[in-house]
Amino acid sequence: MKTVLAPVPSNARGGEKVNLEQLVSCAKDGDDDAFFQLVSLHKEQLYKIAYAFLRNETDALEAIQEATCRSYLKLARLKQPAYFRTWLTRILIHICLDEQKRRKRIILDPMEEDVQSRASTPMDDQNVERIQIEEALARLNPNYRHIIILKYFEDRTIRDIAEVLGHPEGTIKTWLHKALGALRKDLGKGW
Repeated sequence: MKTVLAPVPSNARGGEKVNLEQLVSCAKDGDDDAFFQLVSLHKEQLYKIAYAFLRNETDALEAIQEATCRSYLKLARLKQPAYFRTWLTRILIHICLDEQKRRKRIILDPMEEDVQSRASTPMDDQNVERIQIEEALARLNPNYRHIIILKYFEDRTIRDIAEVLGHPEGTIKTWLHKALGALRKDLGKGW
């Protein structure tokens, strides 16, 4: 039985959970269209997160594809349909972390790939600043980097970040404070 539900409008806060929960329920019952709608609703956020972690469009798209596949296979394990986005994001982050670990085994310098691709990019002030920020983020402790990515690239709340990373809100606040301090120290006073 196929159920086609209208996409959830981003401004519909009250009805969003009900519709999202209906989509998850239908997807759990084997409705592939409902699962496709669920993933489609979150594709932009997933791309932002994957790209922020991997800094490469191809790798980001592959990570999203892998996260989609894993979530499809493990959808029956999702206990609370209202937390589908958090659950899917957590899967994606784990995939991105695995990819980063794999890269470190292959490439000693994680910025080496980017240096080669940047050689052909014209360097104006905006590009130089972006590169400096990316390099400073790459030097951060992984826990701090994840929080910065989720907070400032994905615009998540402290509560959301705590749910995604599985740590208490107080820990997330402390790590965010330390991460910002480390970035300020690394980048200098002008930041």
